[in-house]
Amino acid sequence: QVQLVESGGGLVQPGGSLRLSCAGSGSILSIYAMGWYRQAPGKQRELVATVTDDSRTNYADSVKGRFTISMDNAKRMVYLQMNSLKPEDTAVYYCNSDLRTTRWIRNTYWGQGTQVTVSS
Repeated sequence: QVQLVESGGGLVQPGGSLRLSCAGSGSILSIYAMGWYRQAPGKQRELVATVTDDSRTNYADSVKGRFTISMDNAKRMVYLQMNSLKPEDTAVYYCNSDLRTTRWIRNTYWGQGTQVTVSS
């Protein structure tokens, strides 16, 4: 059983900052990548940022230069530092991980999500 638990969401004014954290636990043998996705009301879930076990990162164009993703593989943690937040960043943010639980089983797992609201 694998769990991904997000924290750090909340209400912030435009231009403000938040830091999201995601903790992985359970039968994790190795992690290949972790990432953040978001889903705004009435919209499809979209990629925000991903990071691989060899530190390669990928960002959505809409967050480049404002958001920074990082991973502590030993602690099974991924972080998303969000600066210069805009109202259009308002969404439920989901943690995601591509990981191996046994020598033969590799899957993608999702957290429950954390709400981020950017509003004055």
